[in-house]
This record gives sequence, C-alpha cells and structure tokens, in this order.
Amino acid sequence: MVSRYSPGQTAEHERLAAATDDHAPWRLWGPYVSGRQWGTVREDYSADGNAWDFFPFDHSHRRAYRWGEDGIAGICDRYGFLNLAPAFWNGDDDRLKERLFGLTNAQGNHGEDTKELWWHVDATPTHSYGEYLYRYPQRAFPYRQLVDEGSAQPKEAREYKLVDTGVLDEDRFFDITVVHAKDSPDDIVVEFHVVNHGPEAAPIDVLGQWWFRNTWSWGRDERRPVITRGRAAGRDCLTAKHEWLGTYHLVAEDGPAGAPRFLLCDNETNAERVFGSDSGTPQPAHPKDAIDDAVVHGDESGLADDKGTKAAVWWHLDAVQPGEEVVLRLRMMGDASASRIRNPFAAACEVVADRKADADAFYGVVIPEKASAEDTFIARRAFAGLLWCKQLYRYSVRDWLEGDPNEPAPPAERLEPEPDGRNTYWRHLALADIISMPDEWEYPWFASWDLAFHCVALARIDPWFAKEQLVLMCREWCMHPSGQLAAYEWKFSDVNPPVLAWAARVVFFADGAWDRAFLVRVFTKLLLNFGWWVNRKDENGSGLFEGGFLGLDNVTVFDRSAPLPEGQILEQSDATSWMAFYCLSMLKIAVELARDDDGWGDIATKFFEHFLEIAEAMDAFGNPAAALWDEEDGFYYDVLVDNGVPAPVRVRSLVGLLPLLGVMNLPDDISDQLPDLKRHTAWLRDRRPEVTEPIMQRHDGVTTLSVVTRDRLRRLIQRILDEGEFLSPHGIRSLSAAYRSEITVELPGHGKLPIDYQPAESRDYLFGGNSNWRGPVWFPINTLLVHALATYGRGIAKDETFEFPTGSGKWLTLEAITHELRQRLISLFRVGPDGRRPSDPIHMPTGPLWQAHPTFSEYFNGDTGAGLGAAHQTGWTAMVADLICAEDGDDPVRGDAMS
Repeated sequence: MVSRYSPGQTAEHERLAAATDDHAPWRLWGPYVSGRQWGTVREDYSADGNAWDFFPFDHSHRRAYRWGEDGIAGICDRYGFLNLAPAFWNGDDDRLKERLFGLTNAQGNHGEDTKELWWHVDATPTHSYGEYLYRYPQRAFPYRQLVDEGSAQPKEAREYKLVDTGVLDEDRFFDITVVHAKDSPDDIVVEFHVVNHGPEAAPIDVLGQWWFRNTWSWGRDERRPVITRGRAAGRDCLTAKHEWLGTYHLVAEDGPAGAPRFLLCDNETNAERVFGSDSGTPQPAHPKDAIDDAVVHGDESGLADDKGTKAAVWWHLDAVQPGEEVVLRLRMMGDASASRIRNPFAAACEVVADRKADADAFYGVVIPEKASAEDTFIARRAFAGLLWCKQLYRYSVRDWLEGDPNEPAPPAERLEPEPDGRNTYWRHLALADIISMPDEWEYPWFASWDLAFHCVALARIDPWFAKEQLVLMCREWCMHPSGQLAAYEWKFSDVNPPVLAWAARVVFFADGAWDRAFLVRVFTKLLLNFGWWVNRKDENGSGLFEGGFLGLDNVTVFDRSAPLPEGQILEQSDATSWMAFYCLSMLKIAVELARDDDGWGDIATKFFEHFLEIAEAMDAFGNPAAALWDEEDGFYYDVLVDNGVPAPVRVRSLVGLLPLLGVMNLPDDISDQLPDLKRHTAWLRDRRPEVTEPIMQRHDGVTTLSVVTRDRLRRLIQRILDEGEFLSPHGIRSLSAAYRSEITVELPGHGKLPIDYQPAESRDYLFGGNSNWRGPVWFPINTLLVHALATYGRGIAKDETFEFPTGSGKWLTLEAITHELRQRLISLFRVGPDGRRPSDPIHMPTGPLWQAHPTFSEYFNGDTGAGLGAAHQTGWTAMVADLICAEDGDDPVRGDAMS
C-alpha cells in the first residue's frame, strides 16, 4: 500500500511526495522561529532555576540568545542558522515590536497567556504557503500598564488583557498579514499587508529583519557567517553567506515613499545595557539593539557600515489612510535562484496567488465535501495553527549543564541531582529538530503527550512528519536509557500519560496502514517505556499505578505529585487506567504486526495477560474495600493506602472516567489469525472464569476487552451524560458540576480537604506554579472518551440505548451519542446565534474584525465554552480538525474494528 496522499492529487501532494526526508528541499525553510525564546529553561543559567527572571522580556531585544531565536511570523532554515521576521514601530512605542509580550507568573499570569493578538490564518505542510495575522495597536504598547494591573489583580479576578487597556478602542490598530510563498524550495516571496482599521491616518515603520543565530560567541564554534550590503544584477540587496547554508540574497520592493533603507549590526549582546558598564563583558561595536536604536531613538551610532550578522530592510509609511492597505514585499533567494534577482517582483503576485490556489486545492482533498463551509473554515484554521507551531527546538542538556568555554561557569547548584538540580538525570538529551509545539509562545517547547495528539491531527495533512515526530520521542538522544519518555523542559523527569502507542497506531492507519517499519520502530522502543512504567510506577507490585498529577492539575483535593506522609501510597485510578489503555494500545499494534509475522504473536499474548492483571487489580482481588471502583457511588476513585488501610478519595472527576479508555474489540477472525492468543484466552476462560468473564464479553461476533463491566459502563455513562455532572453544552467537564457547592473529603494524615467545581480558571493552586483549572472541558481527553464510547458502541453495547441527556427521556445508541458529543465539541468554534463563537475568550470584543478569527485555547469553560488558558494552543485542540475530517459514521481516531 502507499501513503493515503499519493503524488498527482494536487501540487502540494506532489511536494509532500518528494519531501519524505528531514533534509528534503521543500522542508528546509518553514515557520520554525519560536514565538518566545526568553524565559525558557534553555536560556536559564541561574542558580535557582527561575527562567523567567534570568532572561526577562526586557533583555530580549538587547541580549543574544544561546539556543534559538524568536520573532513574529518568522521563518528560518531547518537548523535556525538564518532567520527572517518582521518588526514594526507605531511611532510611540519605546522599542521595536520584534516579538510577542506576555507576563511571567510573578506578574500575575493566570494561564500562561500572552498580552498580544495574532492568528494563524493558513499554511501548507511543506510551507510552500503561509499566512499569519498580527494586530498592532497604533498607540504606545502598554507594557507597564499590563504588568502593573496583572500584578495587582487578585487571582479570582478575570485576567487583565490588552483589550482592557483601551489602546484598541475605536479599532485604532493595524492588521498586518504576513504571507510566505515559495516559488521553489530556496526562493521565497514575503509580503507584509498593512491595513489601517482606525478612524484616522496613522504612521507605521515596517522592517524585514534578517539575521544569523549567534553560534560564534560561546566558544564551541568560532566560524562566523556574514551579511553584507551591496548590489547584485544592478539592484541593492543584502547577501548572507554561511558555511552550511551557502549564499542567500534578500531584495526589497520599493514602498510608497521609495526605496527602503538597509541597516546592519551584529547579533550580539549589548553588554553595557544588560549587565552594566563595569561587568567586564566586552561591548560589541554594533550590538543587537542597534537597529532598534536607529529606528525608535534616531541613534545610528551603533550601526555597521556594510557587513554584520543582523540586518533589516526599513520602510517608513508616513500616513496609512483609514481602510487603506499597503503591501510591502521581500524576496529571499538562494544562489541557485539568483537569476531572478534582476527583476524579482515582476511575477511575485503570481507566485503568491499560485501557492494560495495550491493550498485551496490541497485542503479540498483533505477536508471532506460533507463538511459545511463553517466547519471547513474551522478545520483549516486548526491545521494552520498546527503548522505554524512547528518550531526549531535546540537543547543539549550536557552542554547546558556544563556551560560554554567562553561563558562564566554555571553555578554549582545547577549540577545537583534531581530534584534539586534541573534535568541532571537527562544529560543524554540532545535535540536540534523541528518539533510540533503545543503553542508558539505559551509553550515553546515540546511535551511528549501533547505531541501525540498533535500527530493524530497532523496525520491528516502530513503523515510523514507525524510519524517522524513519534519516532523522535523514542530516539536514544531523546528517550532516557531507562525507557522514560521526556516530559517537557521544565522537568523532563515528570510523568506524562502514556499515549504514544495509541497515537502511533492511529497515525499508521491514517497513512494507509502500509508503513509497518514505522510501527516496528515505535513499538520496539515503547517496549522499553512500558517496562519503565511497570518497574517505576507500581510501587508495591500490586498492579495499581502511581504517577503524580499526570496532566490533571487541580481535579482532586491535594497535589498528587507532592510527597505523601510515611507509610502512604496513592493508588491512582487515572494512572492505572492509562496503563490499561497502554496495554491495549500495545496489544493492538502487536496484533497488527502479527498479521505478517507470527513472531509478534507472543508479544500480543503478553500484553493481553498484563491487561488482565491490571483489570483484576482494579477490583483488588475481590476485596471491595481496596478496589478503585466504589459500588455504592458507581464511580472509580483514587485510593489512598495508609499503612495498608485503603481510603477512597471520593471526588468525581476525569480520574474516575478514564477507566473507560481501557477497551478493545476483538473480532472472532482475529483470534483465528493469532493461534497463541486464541489458545491462551481459552486456557484462561477455562481456569480463571472469575477474572475473564467480567472483562471479556462477547456480543455479535466481537469480544470486548474492557476494564469496565457492562453494569459499570451504564452507571458511568449515566453520570457522563448528566448535565448536572459532566455533560456541558460543549463537551465533557473535568470535574463534576455537582460540586458547585464546596464539599470536603476526609483522608488519614490529611484531615478534611475542600474542593468545589470551578468552570473556568481555578482559584486554587495545587500543582506547580501555574496550576489553573478545575472543571473546564479539556479537548484531548474528550476525544479519547468519545473514541472509547464509540468502541463500546461497536462491541458489548452495540444494541443498547442510553438516556441522552440523563433524565431527558430521550434514548439513543452509543453511535448516536458519540455523534452528538462530537457535535458539541465542534460547536465550540462555530458562530452562534449571538454572532460569537462559544470558544471566544470572554475578553474578546464583538464585531466582524474579531469574529472572523477563531481561537484554539488550551481548555474551555465548563458552562459556557469560553476559551481559557493559553489562547493559541492549537496543538491538542486541533483535534477538532480530526473530528471534522472523520467520515460519516466513522470514529475520528479509528484504526479498524479493534478500535
């Protein structure tokens, strides 16, 4: 079989067919520049690990980064050597608008959200085309006001946003759309569309900044690239020369006021301004902020004459009229394309129009015809966000811990073993890869379980990249030798839910189920990870698992990652459920591999046996007092074991719904293809019916393996579909709304602990410094629950009906209910009767200039659906595109009958 996207379908499919390599020409350039490099762990060389303070926003325009670059709508090469991004100045700001601004935790950050407005408008997988919209105030950007108000507001207050400052009143802003269009892999047309939405003419300076990442100052590679100003083919241009990239030229089209100016300096720290004149750090003659000084402050003393490592093309627009659109163009060309330099803009409009048409044709194939115009728009925007959030991630933990030869030695505290030292357990990790980030600003670093959801959606448009991302997480320079997967850079040793096996199988089928080599590569590495879970996260060998917060920050009464009193163990319903889910995901892959190679049959039997052990442990070997299931309440709970005495943590949350994920359908013919598994299941049914009967239930030619029995399934579904508990207008809540009035839970060694349902941001911190939700709809878990219910609906519950919503008197099959749940999730982003999308954050103004742009937030208000947390976390929320692209009657994260 071949990939689901074959050459010949569209021009973009042709490019994808030729781009099945990390260094493929069409993948060399993309929007890989981070939205934020300051305040990241990579740039933090402090003793106390406070990354936000060590490299604050106020340093970012004056201080060279060590590991990467950032910018607005920037593009760079695959290794981030050469970067191109716009900068703007409205005549009033105290600095160029080169990068996005947001608050740190200490400044009142509610949900790691920026204080800027931008949207990912369009993109293709090879980055042959891309659009990005940035909304820039015409008045001075209110940096200080945002910090002061954010710092002063109590946690329970709504987060103070840019629209609250008044700078956008009367639509006094520019919409600046940045467009990238490739004529060939190394020939890129860049357009800046500047539209004045305000009531009066307004000035603006627009710069196209072109710079090399600083690789020469640290003592590890003294080779120095160069950008020169000169002429080529009779035109003024900038020429960049780099040992690996070769030679590139940047030319600019004249603006309304004539030819733009070319400015040069060096991408080096202004040591006097950052560290002080007596720091002893050498001061470069042409520091990084010299262009800022020239444009904003009229001081050109720091500019270089004709060469440097940072440059800018500078257009000054004295007065953009109300409603006027001004288009400014650049063209970047490699030496191979330099023949076009004589007349580079003669056909530039055609290049942009052709690539836009290619994008339209491509998504015409990807998004089914059945999708409405509104849903097609939503899916396309979600895909655009995924593609714009592919970013270069460079980080060698060993080099970071040891420091650089030309820099001061890092403080000794950094080398302390974990947990006192950060990531000292991960010295092997060394990445320089394009990785799908949860978000370009709020989370400009990979998170392994987030990435699994990204890949499921990415497989719809770029299956090669989706597969490579999953393989990368398991490579020896990323995965720990112990088998642990890296969590995220703030603490690689944290524990993420084990979802990569599920994602790998879904991506395998999304690509046409032909690439068995991919499946083997991931599966064999995940065998190590599975062993790590069993050996490290089942403390007493009971078959029940621990794991800490596991992504569920605030849905219980205490921090599950904090040390417990001596003699206590928290047996977690969610950790154990994730492991049951992991077992079945691995079993499904083993079954798939065993179709062609009998040798995998034994592995399938192993995971089947392990699943039985977990399911049996969840019932505590027939001891109801120690079971995770509470028969009286009809719900699964965490159990705190205090010196051998179990005490359930009676809080109804996602923790108790996740056992539903431990489900798989085995058609009768599968058993015939796997004789070892068939013999083993028959042996177990004969000798241990008390274990197998409840969790191996056959119906209509299908055996359903499930942690949840038929009776428990009905009781859980009754709660899920109860609008007074978990069912919201736009998905399944993470905490039961039955707790709108606070309850208390009494636990040994902890006393009485309160909890209440909070549909938006939590008022309480439990886990970490930014733990911020208790009750909202969380999109990725919703998609997994919908997937699980669909699996039951094709198995033991195929002929049953359930009341939807609970108490309504309306009875539906699970197939119909999962359709309704998908529609509720998609409805978050559809324009409602009031002209707003439910997912619009509550601070978002009304009107066509705002409603034209959906946001894909981190999570959503459990009552209204309003977007919360990170406002551009298109990563896992882009699963909405997968829901839209699912065929009629199909499970959006399907594989085959076993799903």
